[in-house]
Amino acid sequence: MPRRKPRSERYGAQPQRLGTGLGDVYRRTEAGPDGDEYVVRTVPGARALKRYRCPGCDHEVMPGVAHVVAWPVGGGETDRRHWHRGCWNGRGTRGITRRWS
Repeated sequence: MPRRKPRSERYGAQPQRLGTGLGDVYRRTEAGPDGDEYVVRTVPGARALKRYRCPGCDHEVMPGVAHVVAWPVGGGETDRRHWHRGCWNGRGTRGITRRWS
């Protein structure tokens, strides 16, 4: 059976190495459903140390859970959002959840 192409070649994403060692994280750019470009970074469970609120489902991303951090290209540190992987992948089929106080 022939080997598959690496994931980055299949989907056109170009990951960039940001660290060294076992806890390496990768960064790529993706086009969002709204047409904007986003920088997307995967965070392995071993590097997830804090709780975050996922804008896709409005539930917490717990420490130790692998997830995705995304922000608009050209955006700053305050524009970063932590998403569950499933919520990030399904964001084109549903809107962002709003928290009601």
